[in-house]
Amino acid sequence: MSNVAVNQLGYLPSGPKRATLVTDATGALPWELADSAGRVVATGTTDPRGIDTSSQQNVHTVDFGEHRQTGTGFTLTADGATSRPFTIAPGLYSTLRADALRFFYCQRSGIEIREDLRPGYGRPAGHLGDRDVPCAPDAGDYRLDVRGGWYDAGDQGKYVVNGGITVWQLLYAFEHRGGLGGLTLDLPESGNGVPDLLNEVRWELDFLLRMQAPSGLVHHKMHDREWTGLPTLPHLDPQPRVLRPTSTAATLNLAAVAAQGARIFRKYDADYAERLLTAARTAYTAAETNPIRYAPVADTIGGGPYNDDDVRDEFYWAAAELFLTTGDHKYADAVLASPLHTEDVFGPYAFDWAATAAAARLALALTPSDLPGLADVRASVLAGAEKYLTLQQAHPYAVAYAPPGNQWDWGSNSMVLNNLMVLAVAHDLTGETRYRDGVLEGLDYILGRNALSLSYVTGYGTDFAKNQHSRWYAHQLDPTLPHPPKGTLAGGPNSGLQDEVAQARLTGQVGQFCYIDDIHSWSTNELTINWNAPLAWIAAFAAELG
Repeated sequence: MSNVAVNQLGYLPSGPKRATLVTDATGALPWELADSAGRVVATGTTDPRGIDTSSQQNVHTVDFGEHRQTGTGFTLTADGATSRPFTIAPGLYSTLRADALRFFYCQRSGIEIREDLRPGYGRPAGHLGDRDVPCAPDAGDYRLDVRGGWYDAGDQGKYVVNGGITVWQLLYAFEHRGGLGGLTLDLPESGNGVPDLLNEVRWELDFLLRMQAPSGLVHHKMHDREWTGLPTLPHLDPQPRVLRPTSTAATLNLAAVAAQGARIFRKYDADYAERLLTAARTAYTAAETNPIRYAPVADTIGGGPYNDDDVRDEFYWAAAELFLTTGDHKYADAVLASPLHTEDVFGPYAFDWAATAAAARLALALTPSDLPGLADVRASVLAGAEKYLTLQQAHPYAVAYAPPGNQWDWGSNSMVLNNLMVLAVAHDLTGETRYRDGVLEGLDYILGRNALSLSYVTGYGTDFAKNQHSRWYAHQLDPTLPHPPKGTLAGGPNSGLQDEVAQARLTGQVGQFCYIDDIHSWSTNELTINWNAPLAWIAAFAAELG
């Protein structure tokens, strides 16, 4: 058996161009690159790499980076196998950048999704009753208006910690990636004088503000009282909704992203920026007073638990963003006093909703400030980038991610992309081409250069994921409903196999093969807001390169 796995979207003319050949051969083999007319335009020999741990395949690398002729319909052939067709051209990632960001409008709660803005995805407003939601018995004796926000994933819950890291990543992209200020996302608010990305982020920020309790603490999540079945459109959801208890982690998430938002919105809406900053300061003080209020691991009825019993990283992150926005040395002192400030925070994956120290480090590295020791902060980011680049260069599929014991994490695709983000920031800091090339080659994995030869982004490539776990993008179950929107990222291989479909069909598989494009495989194939955020961030970086 042989197979040639490529980036099915394509390659930039000036970027790296590599593919992975699966073959039984141990010696170098000839390869040919053909154009759309079948003419051979480049040849060479493969580089045998031996057994890839993540797939247990014998693989070779095909490097055709010297070929810069542009066009569509290129194919690679080696050992009797021919790749999916791909393009070599500039500008490949501009559309992906926009589509990955347009995803968020379709996730909105509490507003009609307009058919004229998203053909095929129009639906009535969901959960209008979120304007008046009671606390669960263990969460308080009051009610809050918690309308709006984004549905977190394939269910209809809204979770502060997942929303927080998503908002942070999108705002960080706006602040440090070129071209996003003028990007049109076809939103109801388009043309209001505020950049569309900020219009979209504000929909979630407003929800996060509403989740702040009178005490200043923030409710961890709100969702249905019981799990709903598939498919269920949001406006047809019959379940009553409840607020779950406040948590220190959620409170610090609001402190971090409201502070960040205040810094960015000042230019566009000074009153809103001041409201955000007031909420951020209040939240930080409330968290200091309640430092160990943890979300329980057993809170799994009607919504995911998002439990986290170590919030040192959230304190570090919130202090960093408050300092960057205010310059107040109270927050600088908290940053410098945190033990995480001098630790290596770039583990097997850089960050996610439960591990935010690297988010603080990246923010401090790029956002101008007078924090003492900034050279050391930036050096730590470069050290993290070197770690991920070394992993990538050793990996036959060029994956900048190597989980211990080859046990791939839930949402591994987002972890790959978050590690690539560290490489991108290293490029911002140094201008070194090798970091840029690492980001581009890392995208190859997401877009088809993987053991499954599958693009994990709906609508991109020849063979792509399209049955992500969702209650309303549920075409697999109801042909009248759509697949997920173009530009939606699937979660990716997950060795845990927590759902029944994965257990029945993937038990015994290794690493990269722990994935199935089935709507019921919520542990390998869900969609989430915090997985699409890094896809948009990395696509934005790649789009800047031409």
